[in-house]
Amino acid sequence: MGGRGAGGKQQGTRKGKSGKRGKPSSGGPDVFVSYAGADRPWAEWVAWQLRDAGYSVELDVDWQAGDNIVLRMNQALERAGLIVMVWSPAYFERNRFTADEWTAVMAERPGDRQPVVPVRVAQVDPPRLLKTLAHRDLFGFDERKARTTLLEAVGGARDAAGVPEFPGTAKSKVQREQAPRLPGALPPVWNVPRRSVLFTGRDGPLVALRERLHGGGAAVVQAVHGMGGVGKTTLAVEYAHRFAGTYDLVWWIDAEQPTRISDQFTDLGVAAGWISADMPTPDVTALVMQQLRRQSAWLLVFDNAERREDLQPWLPQGAGHVLITSRNPGWGQLVQPVPLQEFTRPESVALLRHSLSHLTGDQADELAGRLGDLPLAIAQAAQMLGETGMSVGDYLTLLSEQTVPILSEGVPDGYPAPLAAVIHTSMRRLAAEDETALQLLRVCAFLAPEPIPMDLFTATPGALPSPLAEVVTTPLAFAHIRRRIAAFGLARVGEGTLQLHRLTQAVIRDSVDPADRPEARRRCETLLAAALPDDGRDPVHWPRWAQLTPHLNALDPATTTHDGLRGMACRATSYLLSRGDTDTAGEVSGRLYLSWQERFGPDDPYALFVGTNLALAYDRSGRFTDAYELGGEIHDRRRRMLGDDHPDTLISANNLARTLSELGRHDEALNLHQDSYDRRCSVLGKDHPETLISAGHLANSIRRTGRHQEALVLHGDAHDRRRRMFGDDHPSTMISAGNLADTLRTLHRHDEALAIHEDTYDRHRRVLGGDHPDTLTAANDLATTLFHMSRDADAARLFQDTLGRSRRVLGEDHPRSLQLARSLAAVLGRRREALPLLHDTFRRYQRVLGDGHPLTSDCAFQLAGFLGATGRHRDAVTPARYALQHRRALLGDGHPDTVEAATYLVQLLRHAGRNGQARDVAQEMRLDETREQD
Repeated sequence: MGGRGAGGKQQGTRKGKSGKRGKPSSGGPDVFVSYAGADRPWAEWVAWQLRDAGYSVELDVDWQAGDNIVLRMNQALERAGLIVMVWSPAYFERNRFTADEWTAVMAERPGDRQPVVPVRVAQVDPPRLLKTLAHRDLFGFDERKARTTLLEAVGGARDAAGVPEFPGTAKSKVQREQAPRLPGALPPVWNVPRRSVLFTGRDGPLVALRERLHGGGAAVVQAVHGMGGVGKTTLAVEYAHRFAGTYDLVWWIDAEQPTRISDQFTDLGVAAGWISADMPTPDVTALVMQQLRRQSAWLLVFDNAERREDLQPWLPQGAGHVLITSRNPGWGQLVQPVPLQEFTRPESVALLRHSLSHLTGDQADELAGRLGDLPLAIAQAAQMLGETGMSVGDYLTLLSEQTVPILSEGVPDGYPAPLAAVIHTSMRRLAAEDETALQLLRVCAFLAPEPIPMDLFTATPGALPSPLAEVVTTPLAFAHIRRRIAAFGLARVGEGTLQLHRLTQAVIRDSVDPADRPEARRRCETLLAAALPDDGRDPVHWPRWAQLTPHLNALDPATTTHDGLRGMACRATSYLLSRGDTDTAGEVSGRLYLSWQERFGPDDPYALFVGTNLALAYDRSGRFTDAYELGGEIHDRRRRMLGDDHPDTLISANNLARTLSELGRHDEALNLHQDSYDRRCSVLGKDHPETLISAGHLANSIRRTGRHQEALVLHGDAHDRRRRMFGDDHPSTMISAGNLADTLRTLHRHDEALAIHEDTYDRHRRVLGGDHPDTLTAANDLATTLFHMSRDADAARLFQDTLGRSRRVLGEDHPRSLQLARSLAAVLGRRREALPLLHDTFRRYQRVLGDGHPLTSDCAFQLAGFLGATGRHRDAVTPARYALQHRRALLGDGHPDTVEAATYLVQLLRHAGRNGQARDVAQEMRLDETREQD
């Protein structure tokens, strides 16, 4: 028996008149049982014993599907009179709800905390926070001793006197049922295979399966289905062993060959003592079924059943449980189907590291990812690495280069065959039934292991081999072949989709004759290219792009010669940029640009297309120098090849002008924007989307020169045209609305600016989501307007929230994050937290953009202003000198910003008592007397 902790007596005990703990006044359960999923049998045993002793009990998964589990958990903890914790190694594993439960309980002050009763069901040391709690041990004893220990721990059985239970209530029902045996005890009638010593995880499916089977009433039937190698049989074996104590009879039936089921029913009847072995088969079946109808605590497992019509005659009636495992998902008309998916990544890693203790977490994660978290493949890899001493790197190389041979190695415990053999057997049986279905699988094998939209095939049947090309044009026939594929566990059928596991794909690809593989790939390229949604910039089509992009990547456009697929890959990078996934867009564009330049030459139009998007990705990531160099090179190539007026040249010119502006070269940017806009108006017309992009950029450049009214007219015209062409919710329209509102704010028309910014920010969040870069820009614009309207508290809250999002999405060093940090510091004013934020932002600007960038000098000037405003004139001199030095180099001595910096430096020097230095700066900058005194 476990000894008491250092705390001595158990704290928080509540007692009623009888001296025993009373029912909580809230009307909640007397006892809440907190346990890990792996210990469900122990939790059920504890709950039964407590209910039998007069307590009302709630298990922490006695809840309905769709419940908010964390909310329900907290509510249950608050309602319960006391909490029984079922301690085991699993209970203290990370990432379990049990951790949330016990930490929530222990966070309460001892006087406010519900009574806590820990019981150990296995040898385990609790965390330090729980060591002060007294605990009892239930393991290692017979059932009577364990029950006595449990009831002593909770204060004894409740007083049975008082109002009788209404007939049919849960408590009466429990008392009529037979008590479960202690977990681990096997029933007298039992033939289940040995459980796998490598079994790990699967707590969720096991508990869910238990919940469904434990619903009571007539015979409950569940059909666990999934692809080959997903661990259906292993799960059924584990369920039978784990919950064996709740059954009086558990019988395993191999249902793969329906003709053998009757013999196994005979074996059941003999083992149970219901019949003699020499009875005729029809009589045996009737007698066994009759006995099962009369019994209640039984479980039949039909393993590896193929078709519901083969099994239907063998499903008994009565208050027992039936568990079916099958690759076929088509059980819905007969029983309740339960899909079994691959391992979660933590489950895969746990199995690998349990078998291979030397494996690091990163190695296990990479291996699990390459194996697609398929349990059989994970078990095979663990076996092979453990038996051969092969390194993970060598195994992964073999997996890439010799997939089928390595997946043919080993038969892990609990599985009948290696994965490659399982897949090959299913392929042969499918081909015997429907060769056309195998044709479809061979096409799908060259795409990604993601859902494949079936309209790829119906839209372009001419790209498919015969007779598949004819079948896909007949909806019913096409549906039948998908059903057959799913029935053999070779793919999952979704709504209008088919999905193959990556290892299934690899085995099927390997079965295609090497001479036929280029043609198979070419078919997929044609199918995908024909499905091009749009140019990638309209959010309406983004869900379709998200569906197609994995399959585009699987075909590796860097290696293709298919022009249609190359064009689609170009537009996919535009989609990534428009969606706000700048890092991925840059990575994909960079790889395609280098590959296509090498294969097709530096002037290849597709290479220049993705090169343009690579330069845009540089620009949006704050790599303005890289963007300028690459964008300038592509602009020069297009001018030479296509001329100044070609639409592609004008795209490059517009992008280059934008980067010039980011580099602070505003005059050059203005000239190039004006030229691009004029040419687009002439070549494309004023309503063309690209012309409207130029109009917005040109208007922004004009505004920077102080010609605000002129910029307002141009922004207003562009916004009106975009609203008319695209509607208010199109990203281009929202960008032009933001530009228009910014210009109105510059003209001090704050109310008008605020109304537009609020509307635009709401639209951005609804259309693009709260974390899209354009949404962050809209939030920044709105907060800036609020600041200019002296609504400092509202502005600060929005700047703070947006800065957090920007740092998480774009990174702390992104120019947009740095600008938001500057804006927040400005709103904070002279508050103490503004100074470290400004210091940090200035250092980041120096590191990211360099000393010569105008934003770096602007941040230095802002820092100097803060120090000066708080009376730290000497400290302010250094950043003020920095700002003046770099503004002179960038803008010249006569620029208003340079004069502003010089004037402020003179003021600071005089406040610091350095009058001679102030006079020298004033003379050097030729400041007049009036200016010096401002």
